[in-house]
This record gives sequence, structure tokens and C-alpha cells, in this order.
Amino acid sequence: MNINDLTEKELNELKQFLETHPKSHFMQSLEWARVKPDWKSEILIVRNPKSKKIVGTMSVLIRKIPFIHKNMMYAPRGFVCDPHDKTTLDELTKQVKALAKKYKAFIFKMDPDISNADAEFKMIMKSLGYKFMKDTEKNSRTMQPKIVERINLTNKTEDELLKSFNEKHRYNVRLSSRKGVTIREGSKEDLPLFYDIMKTTVTRDKFHVRPLSHFEKMWDEMGSEHIRLIFAEYEGQAISVVLPIKFGNKVWYLYGGSSNEHRNLMPNYLLQFEMMKWALNTNCDIYDFRGVSGVRGPNHPQYGIYVFKKGFNGDIIEFVNCLTIVFNPFVNFIFNICESLNNVKNKLINKLKHH
Repeated sequence: MNINDLTEKELNELKQFLETHPKSHFMQSLEWARVKPDWKSEILIVRNPKSKKIVGTMSVLIRKIPFIHKNMMYAPRGFVCDPHDKTTLDELTKQVKALAKKYKAFIFKMDPDISNADAEFKMIMKSLGYKFMKDTEKNSRTMQPKIVERINLTNKTEDELLKSFNEKHRYNVRLSSRKGVTIREGSKEDLPLFYDIMKTTVTRDKFHVRPLSHFEKMWDEMGSEHIRLIFAEYEGQAISVVLPIKFGNKVWYLYGGSSNEHRNLMPNYLLQFEMMKWALNTNCDIYDFRGVSGVRGPNHPQYGIYVFKKGFNGDIIEFVNCLTIVFNPFVNFIFNICESLNNVKNKLINKLKHH
């Protein structure tokens, strides 16, 4: 059903379920669905037939694809339920199929927060008709990071957390403070400053960033309850910034950038520790660095990012491959061709930009 069709009582019940379930994820929240103005949103809900309590839910985003003019359905970090509850997963799947008929969708995709080592989950999903994307398929067709790093914060103190980092990272966190780097929490009014720093980082490190309006929409919908804007400053100048997001029992490192000045003061190490402290102080169990490189050799372009994150001594987790149900194989075939051609075009454009 559409979010707007839920009663106030149903909304509160659903929010409570989403905030407290161990598989909660900010991308499955009602607030995040509103951050995506280019996608329609539908909420699937499964209740226990006896108690009538919610036992599973899934936020599904729907978007018409240009050129082919057909709808794709996507559940980012799909479903919130017990991943081994086949009855609930089966009911959610039936609702997905009904939704596909309603919107004449050609495919449904989801990339759940489930370890690739979970054989029972894989068996259940295959029995329900899902296909797993092959490992050989390009990363560009995986919409969320497949490999992440997470730190388990349960029952840890700030001192214990700091001691768990490797020696160099502990030194850099302390160095930054000793050298006079200070921390300031920002507000929505600081988003343009955040964006200026992000643009500097984009130019230096050659990656894509969304427009400022996207971050303003995030702030408006998620609110200060879920989002922080944290600056590292030196002599009154912002030299680094991060934007973490909290939902349920987790905090994610969502965005970060730094200026070209004073990088020797190691502000990024201090900011990581600040985000972890926020997670600790709000009783979260997990701090998530988001994506890390699966190819960890020194020649890989993201090796430096991997080394930076790994020095905090979190756990590397590989999720299951993206799951799909194809409703119109011909349209899906045409879509894949168009997507491949678009990827080639974007690579050529990026190559020309940086030469």
C-alpha cells in the first residue's frame, strides 16, 4: 500500500517495528522512501494471522525507465523480517508479484542485508523463485555495496573502542586532537559548506556526488534524529566533514569529504571516532563503514580506502548477490543492453574529463 494510505496508528506501529527489528535499515525506513522523489513508494506488510502483529515489511520503490517506458521495482536492502521465516518471505513475495501486476513492472530487484554465507536463506529464496545475480556480472549492476565493514559496538566503552583500532589509527585519532583540530556539529544551514568540501573531494578523488538539493531533502525527511553533520575544524576553518545516518540499532558512514589543506592533521580519523561515539551514545550495536573494496591488492584503485577503513579493525562482511524476479524477459533483455551502453558512455565521458 502507499504510505499515504496508512492510518496514524498503522504508521506508528510500522515505525516501531522498523526501529526495533534487528534487520532494520535506514533504506527501508518510511523517511528514506520520501527522500527519493523520482521513485514511487509502496509498503508491503505481513501480519501474524493470530496476534495480528507485524512480522515482516518491505519498502518497494517503483520507477519508469526512460527509453523502454516500463517500470522497475527495487527494494534497497530489501525486507525487514526474520530471514529464515519462509512463511513471511513467501507472503512478501506474493505481494511483490501483485505489485508488479499493478505497475506492469518488468523486474523486481533487492539486495538484502544478509551474509553471503547464509546457505539457509539462499535455499529459501531460490525455492520462492528468486534468481541471484552471478558473481561475474558487473559491479555497476549492484545498486548497493556488496562488501562492507562493520564494527560491533555491543557493550563497548569509548576507551575499549579506541584500543581496538590498530596502533597507527589510534595514534592518528590522538594526533588530530593534539594538533588543535576541533569538532563542531553542523545544522541544515551548514549543508552548502558541506557541499563545497564534497566538491573539492570529488575533483581530487574523481567520483560522483549528488546535487545539494538531494542532501537538503535528506535533512528535511530524516531529521536531526537520524542525521548528523560533523565538521573537523582547524583555526576556525572547516577542513573535513562527514554525514552519518542512524536508524534502529546502527549508524552508517554515509558521506565524507575533506579539503586539500591540513590533511597532515589527520582529521578523517578523528571524525570516524566521533561517528562511532555517536553510535555508542545512542545505544547502537553496529557502526557501518559502508562499502570496501573486494579486491584488496595495492594496485586496486580503492586500496587506500580499504586500508583506511580496515585499520579500525571492523569485520568484513560480504552480502548475498542481488536477487531478482523477472516478469518480462524481453523488456529486461532490452534494459540490460541499454544499461551496458550507458555504462560505456559514462566511462568514456569520465576518461575525457580527466585527460
